[in-house]
Amino acid sequence: MKKRLVSILLSTAMVAAALSGCGGSGETATTTETKTETKADTAATDATATTDAAASADGAYAGELEIMHYSTSEESQGNGGSDGFRTVLAEWDEAHPDITLTQNVLANAEYKTQIATLAAAGDLPDVFLLQGMNTIEWAKQGLILDLTETIKASPYYADYNTAYFTPFTADDKIYGYPCLTGGTCTVVIYDKQMWKDAGYDAFPSTWDEVEKAAEYFNGQGITTVAFGNGGKWQANSCFLSTLGNRYTGPEWFSSMISKGGASFEDPEFVKALAETQRLFTQTEIFNPDYNAVTNEDAREYYISGDAAAFIGGNWDESYIAATLQESDPEKWANIGFAVLPQPADATVAPDSQNIGLGYAVAINAKLADDPAKLEAAIDLAEYITGPAFSSFVAQNYALGGLTKVADVDLSGFDQITQDFYNWSYVDTTTCEIYDSYINSAVWDILNTDLQDLMNGDKTPEEVAANAQVAYEANY
Repeated sequence: MKKRLVSILLSTAMVAAALSGCGGSGETATTTETKTETKADTAATDATATTDAAASADGAYAGELEIMHYSTSEESQGNGGSDGFRTVLAEWDEAHPDITLTQNVLANAEYKTQIATLAAAGDLPDVFLLQGMNTIEWAKQGLILDLTETIKASPYYADYNTAYFTPFTADDKIYGYPCLTGGTCTVVIYDKQMWKDAGYDAFPSTWDEVEKAAEYFNGQGITTVAFGNGGKWQANSCFLSTLGNRYTGPEWFSSMISKGGASFEDPEFVKALAETQRLFTQTEIFNPDYNAVTNEDAREYYISGDAAAFIGGNWDESYIAATLQESDPEKWANIGFAVLPQPADATVAPDSQNIGLGYAVAINAKLADDPAKLEAAIDLAEYITGPAFSSFVAQNYALGGLTKVADVDLSGFDQITQDFYNWSYVDTTTCEIYDSYINSAVWDILNTDLQDLMNGDKTPEEVAANAQVAYEANY
């Protein structure tokens, strides 16, 4: 049976960064395209094996199945997540000749609008990409299928990074398979040689040690850690959502997402705000203009050697590594990666850093009335988020997905890329990125107040109270 790919690319907004939740991601325009079949010539190293894996899971269903997503052909150029998504989708399609898979492919901004319109009409596609911020409401409306038991029974479950399920969970029920790739919003990039000269074999694991190191660097006329919050979102995405997790643990933010009773005024979160204020107002760790410059400006302090370390996201790491590899190979070779240091009064996850998968593959609840079609939809969802996808993006892009991949061959990548892959996906514990979830009406208030907090103009209690009012009014 001939396969159909219906590409509806409505002229705007493909995601240019690997991670959609952080303020640093961007969008560019696309063009309209319609194709009759997908390309799988960029399949993973062992394409035959992965295709066979898909075929072995083939159910008895023969008929039509629809999936709606935003991995356009334009977006897949250089975007590992979209390239991998399209590749494994084509593999599954090819392995199921009795199923006519229709792909409705929209540019990212149009996808968000169209999927919301279809949800409002109660006419969602069979399989589609679910944003975390829609999970609670659509679950309440009975639009999306409860996949809890199915996911836990998956042959891949033991290899899933279960932290990624948090935004797609409501009332302890899971409604999607997290998909595409994630990159950190909070990485400490440091110059190994500069820190060795200061007497440290690696970047310190506590803020107390960083404060001591600042005495040395300040004496050399060097900023210890460069940071830029000029866009307001950086303190939230690239600092607080990891530092906050060190005090609250992941259950707190999960409860915030699901409206489970947690509050911005909870003592643990207020402590995180207090530590943030202390670090920026009572120490000499950071560049004095941190609230005036952006992350792009601050990373230049590191590149030029005016700062010994920098805190930013995966997009900053890509820029810094590419720039130094060309302009200063010696400094490039000295790039090191670390997590945020642990505060003295924090007790949770000292090796955490924030990575999120902003979308999940979800299934229309109506498919429960058609068990054979539902089985095919589940098989599709499992395959395109499983080992085939994660292996492809690891081997081709040094990225990670929902499924952990053992013994990834990174030998084709340079040492810094290998180090960053291992730091991101192997050696650290993940937590959520605050502003990937809830909604902008809440974050607009908190982000503005964070600048005041970091200037010493608002107390932690005031910031927490304002955020809670916004949360209760808008979420």
